[in-house]
Amino acid sequence: MKSFYLKPKFFSTIKKYSAQQFTKDLVAGVIVAIIALPLSIALALASGVEPACGVYTAIAAGFVVSFLGGSRVQIAGPTAAFASIVAGIVATQGMDGLVLATIMAGIMLILMGVFKLGSLIKFIPNTITVGFTAGIAVTILIGQIKDFLGLTYAEGIKPVETIEKIEANIGAMSTFSWQALLVGVVCLAILIIYPKFEKRVPPSLIAVVVGALMVKFIPGLDEGVFTIGELYTIPTGLPSLNIGSVDFSFQKISALLPDAFTIAILAAIESLLSCVVADSMVNSKHNSNAELVAQGAGNIASVLFGGIPATGAIARTAANAKNGGRTPAAGMVHAVVLVLVLLFLMPYAELIPMPTIAAILFMVAYNMSEWKKFVHIVKTAPKSDTIVMVLTFGLTVIFDLVVAIEVGMILAALLFIKRMSEEAGVKGWKYVEDENDKDSIDLKTVPEHVRVYELSGPLFFGVADKILEINFKDYTKCLILRMRAVPSVDATALSSLEQLYKKCKEKDITLVFSHVNQQPLNAMKKSGLFDKVGRNHFCNHIDDALKVASKIK
Repeated sequence: MKSFYLKPKFFSTIKKYSAQQFTKDLVAGVIVAIIALPLSIALALASGVEPACGVYTAIAAGFVVSFLGGSRVQIAGPTAAFASIVAGIVATQGMDGLVLATIMAGIMLILMGVFKLGSLIKFIPNTITVGFTAGIAVTILIGQIKDFLGLTYAEGIKPVETIEKIEANIGAMSTFSWQALLVGVVCLAILIIYPKFEKRVPPSLIAVVVGALMVKFIPGLDEGVFTIGELYTIPTGLPSLNIGSVDFSFQKISALLPDAFTIAILAAIESLLSCVVADSMVNSKHNSNAELVAQGAGNIASVLFGGIPATGAIARTAANAKNGGRTPAAGMVHAVVLVLVLLFLMPYAELIPMPTIAAILFMVAYNMSEWKKFVHIVKTAPKSDTIVMVLTFGLTVIFDLVVAIEVGMILAALLFIKRMSEEAGVKGWKYVEDENDKDSIDLKTVPEHVRVYELSGPLFFGVADKILEINFKDYTKCLILRMRAVPSVDATALSSLEQLYKKCKEKDITLVFSHVNQQPLNAMKKSGLFDKVGRNHFCNHIDDALKVASKIK
């Protein structure tokens, strides 16, 4: 019996689960939780929400995605990719708007998995992915300059867009704090240098501890440095389920639909990319459709319990795999450890300086930017691909990810159509001069009253007009269309073929087809063109077509 296509990996791995593997998963889960804690807080603040929201996200989404997901080692939680999107939604629609948009996105992800659309993610060009990822990295970096330099905005100034933040930072430069810069530089140095000598303890955890100790014990340093506790309220205990104030009206749903779509697409892209990376590390194969369903359920669970949108986190997933995690139990352990932290240790998060958070996010932005790949594409890729990537990058920074993905996909699709139209061709045999082709015109005897045209490439709306450019001589009595290199036709190209048939009929020219592949043949039968032309005028080989043509006078 064929296994259920949405079966979670947890149920596949639990059959042969051992105490030895549980020990490895337990260690990996604890390590990942230690890594996730400061990152979750930092990413929540970058998203414009309370610091605890990041931890709520890592707990709810982390547990659900591990339990229902299609990967052995995927770790889900808040990621930098969502920071600018979430911040924009919260600023314009509030937390209730974010909850609604994320629930809608979760439903979309579940439907994508149910209808087996996991493989369609590969149709999003790499140039778009690299472009908006680099753009998000820049927006995160610019958004953290304020806290890194200890700037204070004037009352009423709450910038949302990246350009607005740049203007606000320039306007607030007179409030610069050297104390904040000192703490930020020391923490950034730790994040850069520490991993070169020691990799067992997460550098972000060391930076958090050092930053807090500096502010606490170095005289005068606390005067120019804000801590999380001074700007935010750190709750204790578990979050409660609360959606009573969310507006589910048609008007609100319509307004948030673009944001929901962006969250869904981004969650799908990032989580499946993370799964691919994880597969290579643990010699496994993920179930993309089960993963999409899990991501949908995880996002819904996250916002219902006070969190924000989540997806597979590549860095945390890699840390899980490197530290021995081999089953979804490690991800579930990571969530349970964070619950214990939330219950007993969250008050200590109040001591974390904001410049430390900014330094951590600087490193997150640098690591996700993939600037080397960006530069490599600029240097080596075709100009059209480079234009798509740079435009997506610019639109992400200047506007937002919704606009960037929409414009990027449209432009990529148009460029693809242009390339395909250049590949497709309708040429008379007089242009064929391939001596290595045994079916070449040079080796065939073509009667004077016969015209032969070679059609190549997919025939679609972008090249349909070329079919109508086929011409005849006054003495032409038969036209052969050789279609061995045509894999498919669309409705527009089919319409052009029908117009060509009518043109031939008006001039008393017999139309003959040679080597028509299955999809074009089925399309011609369905449209009725096959019956009009006649079964006898569809030949399997050019030799057969020439024999038929030679008998026509």
